[in-house]
Amino acid sequence: MVAVYDEKTEAYPFNKELLAGYLITLKLRETVESGISRSSSKRKSFEASEESNQQLHRQQHLPLQFFTINEDGENREEAVPPVTDQWIISIKEKLEQARHDHAAGSWAKLSIYRVPHYLREGDTKAYIPQIVSLGPYHHGKRRLRLMDPHKWRSLHRVLQRTNHGIQLYLDSMKALEAKVRACYEGIITTLSSNEFVEMLVLDGCFILELFQGAAVGFERLGYARNDPVFAMRGSMHAIHRDMIMLENQLPLFVLDRLLGIQLDEPDQKGKVAKLAISFFDPLMPTDVPLTTFDPFSNLGGLHCLDVFRSRLLRFGPKPVPRIKLEKRSNNATIVADKRRQQLIHCVSQLREAGIKFKKSKTDLFWDIKFKKGILHIPRLLIHDGTKSLFLNLISFEQCHLDCSNEITSYVIFMDNLINSERDVAYLHYYGIIEHWLGSDAEVADLFNRLCQEVVFDINDSYLSNLSQDVNRYYNRSWNAYRADLKHRYFYNPWAIFSLFAAGFLLLLTLAQTFYTVYAYYRPSS
Repeated sequence: MVAVYDEKTEAYPFNKELLAGYLITLKLRETVESGISRSSSKRKSFEASEESNQQLHRQQHLPLQFFTINEDGENREEAVPPVTDQWIISIKEKLEQARHDHAAGSWAKLSIYRVPHYLREGDTKAYIPQIVSLGPYHHGKRRLRLMDPHKWRSLHRVLQRTNHGIQLYLDSMKALEAKVRACYEGIITTLSSNEFVEMLVLDGCFILELFQGAAVGFERLGYARNDPVFAMRGSMHAIHRDMIMLENQLPLFVLDRLLGIQLDEPDQKGKVAKLAISFFDPLMPTDVPLTTFDPFSNLGGLHCLDVFRSRLLRFGPKPVPRIKLEKRSNNATIVADKRRQQLIHCVSQLREAGIKFKKSKTDLFWDIKFKKGILHIPRLLIHDGTKSLFLNLISFEQCHLDCSNEITSYVIFMDNLINSERDVAYLHYYGIIEHWLGSDAEVADLFNRLCQEVVFDINDSYLSNLSQDVNRYYNRSWNAYRADLKHRYFYNPWAIFSLFAAGFLLLLTLAQTFYTVYAYYRPSS
């Protein structure tokens, strides 16, 4: 169709059909172009996503590249190890540290341990100092800082009394630092080298002032009669308990070195141990005269708790070594079993079997004997510090491989004997147990809780043979029958009355039967 120009209107004539077709064509063109654009955008987005995924994959296996600006203002390309490589490097570092620890044998000199968690569950307070911290484990704790000014006072008195400079003590402890650190469990990262050395001098001199003051008198050392710490008053008992805890110890060779400097005798040994024995004497669970004790002239010690234990077990039993025990019997328990800790029956049951108890005349609290049905047990003194004392001694025996288990064996033996306050009352009546606690029930509860989490082999006890003798006597037929008879019929007065009434009726019945039969065969005239 052709459009003709109209001269009158000076315009081309309007054709509706042509215009409609033109508009439809434009619309179709726009639709097609927009579809192509969307498809291209989706394709580009997909390609970008794939590229990102591939790049992330490459980052996990190839080093990342990033740029830094050097001193000249130029970009310098550096590589960052990928995540996988960092993980492997971390593992290799840990293995290298393990190899170094194994090669160095860092546990060979270990003697001051952290109490294991399974033992802490019984009584946490018994293992944590309440007044004074000694050593690195509890150093700097807020509630123990109140004693720090008194430690500095003691150091000042030492320097003033001996006319020594502080540098002499610091240099001496600096030379021992590596050896001292090896005595503690794990790596002490909370204290720098200078802080560690300062702690050794400060805590060590404080301990020695307490030891010497208790021996010769604090006033002779220059302290006032009413000094809040350096005086024999009530707070000293709490200090005693803190200083005997396993986690609150300094190696004995540190104290020996510091005392040697004070006395101008660098090679002296044994004096600190003797002073420690005198200082901790109030905690002794038995009466042992100090004059009868060897002052460790030729015997060393690991720390004050070890010295106290050696003093407690002086001339103590020497059980068969564990290796020999394992070879002795095929039935020996190699792995400790909580169910096999019953050494002996309780006091009430042993009494019913005819076994008697008697206080020994010996002053060795562990020296228990059984002869002719009589169990001889030395006197045991129990006070408010006995629980913490026994718990820390047991923990030391559990942790230290070269330490025997006499204290653990004794405590478990007494725990077996004492099941109730009746058992405590009987032992107290015969002078075997003396206590300053509130009641016999508290003593029974103390022993029943001491070894709740402690596991050991009864065959590895110095009291195992004695326990076998007692159990053999208990299990004899007549003794067992008598014990069962008492349990069944003599447990209270009414049961005894009923038994005698039944016996009396039985006798009457027998007598009546006898006379009836007798009258039948022998009638009266």
